Amino acid sequence: MSTDILERREAVPDGRSGGTHVPPAGPGRPRRRRRPDAGQLTAWAFIAPVVLYLAVFYAYPLIRNVDLSVRDYTVRSFIDGTAPFIGFENFTDVFASPTFGPALVNTLLFTGVSIAFQFSIGMALAVFFFQRFPLSSTLRALFLVPWLLPLIVSASTWSWMLNSESGVVNSVIETFGGSQVNWLTSPQWALTSVIVANIWIGIPFNLVILYGGLQNISGDLYEAAALDGANAWQKFWRITFPLLRPVSAITILLGLVYTLKVFDIIWIMTRGGPGDASTTFAIWSYQLGFGSTLPTFGPAAAVGNLLIVMALICGFVYLRVQRKQSRS
Repeated sequence: MSTDILERREAVPDGRSGGTHVPPAGPGRPRRRRRPDAGQLTAWAFIAPVVLYLAVFYAYPLIRNVDLSVRDYTVRSFIDGTAPFIGFENFTDVFASPTFGPALVNTLLFTGVSIAFQFSIGMALAVFFFQRFPLSSTLRALFLVPWLLPLIVSASTWSWMLNSESGVVNSVIETFGGSQVNWLTSPQWALTSVIVANIWIGIPFNLVILYGGLQNISGDLYEAAALDGANAWQKFWRITFPLLRPVSAITILLGLVYTLKVFDIIWIMTRGGPGDASTTFAIWSYQLGFGSTLPTFGPAAAVGNLLIVMALICGFVYLRVQRKQSRS
């Protein structure tokens, strides 16, 4: 008897249902496994590198950081891997630290003010350069210089400009009869100084993304609005801004995630000082883990996890807003 006949099931009449009954395969009849086709194998071949990349460079560091935050790590235990499990004691120490309050406020102020000005100025410049006029492309390219420069160069330049004794900013102020300002060494001005530098660096990013979004808006809409007697502000508020909402949302989200973890600008300009005047979570995490002779890896990882939670909250808010916009 051939294999095809053995694998075929007989249709037996079923008197109760009036139809046919197919008996289940017996123990001696193994079921044929479905083999993946060429399309599925090709799909897995393309997905495998991405999954491997995410696992190595995202999942493993995240899991490792969580493990650091729930163990009592010292330099010795970090090397030999014998750190005891202490639960949420590192988080308790972080919340009870006198640095937590100022660092949280500075992080929120640094992020919120930077994003607000970067987005507003970037939007204004994008709308301005979207108008066709001579040398618009050249001027737009010049605005990209802060984005193209290495951050260490930009931060060092701002440190020189805001120097209390030899800075060009104080020189201009004194020329007009003003008094010298300690931009980087005064608790009242240190955070403001790093915010101004970060705004200057982040404007080109907003300009490029929003300018690209403006190019996707049909010019017929503006022509129709002009025929209806709409002025420039009405065109922006009724056409440009609503149609740029998806692009604006992703621009703000990327800006939030980037600004939350800004370290090099603040560290080069003020090192988080004076005192805790310009200390953010990113600066505090580095100080706990590497800025002292006795590093505390557990609390440093706990502060880093707080930054991750804040970034995740921003991501969830973005997804919720996008869902509401897609439903409306």
